[in-house]
Amino acid sequence: MSDAEFQRLGHEVLAVSFLIALAFGFVAQRARFCTMGAITDLVITGDWTRMRMWFVAAGTAVIGFNLMVFLGWVRAESSIYSGPRVIWLSAIVGGLLFGAGMVLASGCTSKNLLRAGAGNLKSVVVLMVVALAGFATLKGITAVVRVNVLDAVAANVAPNQDLPTLAAQAIGIGVPVAAAGLGAIVGVALLAGALVARGGRSLENAASGFALGALVVAAWWTSGVLGFVPESPATLEPTFVATNTHRMEALSFVSAVSYSADYLLFFSDASKALTVGIVSAVGLAVGAWLFATISGTFRWEGFRTVTDLRNHLFGGVMMGVGGVTALGCTIGQGLSGISTLSLTSFIALASMVAGAAATVKTQMWSMEREDKPVAARDVPSLHRVED
Repeated sequence: MSDAEFQRLGHEVLAVSFLIALAFGFVAQRARFCTMGAITDLVITGDWTRMRMWFVAAGTAVIGFNLMVFLGWVRAESSIYSGPRVIWLSAIVGGLLFGAGMVLASGCTSKNLLRAGAGNLKSVVVLMVVALAGFATLKGITAVVRVNVLDAVAANVAPNQDLPTLAAQAIGIGVPVAAAGLGAIVGVALLAGALVARGGRSLENAASGFALGALVVAAWWTSGVLGFVPESPATLEPTFVATNTHRMEALSFVSAVSYSADYLLFFSDASKALTVGIVSAVGLAVGAWLFATISGTFRWEGFRTVTDLRNHLFGGVMMGVGGVTALGCTIGQGLSGISTLSLTSFIALASMVAGAAATVKTQMWSMEREDKPVAARDVPSLHRVED
């Protein structure tokens, strides 16, 4: 492949990735897709509506990705989610931080991109903080702690940590066959969860979840099939064009927002180039803007109180640090990562859910306590504070 052909392919991958993210943003904004919102609905009211949609999206992504593995189009080990090291401590710590942060910031990174596209200036501030904290955790001061303390604690699994590879090694079958079997089992289980759970059944929600999951699969195909070059003209080695990691990538937004800020700040540096992550972050916001404009729901919104600003700033920092540490957000690990059936992705997602649920319950407890009259509170504790 010549240099000109390589560059042209890179432009094609970027264009398709942008359109996929735009479609994802349009559908997600229309359907009010939000992992944090789904968790909050369950914790506060027991409403399964948005969680059903998430189950359908995840199930579709799992089935679609592993079908491509079965067909020989992609391999889980070509992504950042697979590999021999299960960085379980990073996944737990990063996941808890991200989960708590997305509650404080009124949504995960992808939700803030959607809200920013719909006119929410609070989300613009959150995204700026996520970008700063995320890049510091990629290459700055918090990266030192991440690499030397958290990432250093890992379990080594040979040859790779994705479940199909482990099953194939244990049973003695081919990885593609194991991927087809496990992908079907896990994917169907998630889809069944969307049907079995009580309340909130809706054909529209199911269709939205299917569309979002299919778009994740399309992102994998774009990066892993369309963007794969067996021999780069520069290095003469296999590569995936236009990715930050030089591996195949799907939708993930914490590092994408961080690299977007880096690209804008150092735009005149010839070594900086657009990547799948950068155009995907922009595409997501544009998709939300497009739906908000068409539907007449675009509204400017800002901070009303100092407390609101404080919570969003803290939430942005926690998401930036946590998302990079956990190797992704609720889309990056929750849909893209889970679709590869990676052990680290399961740990990270569970930690995000736990962090979010705990933070929601803490906020509920705090609000209930503030609403109680002074006489009903722990009076001795007040005396002790006064003393």
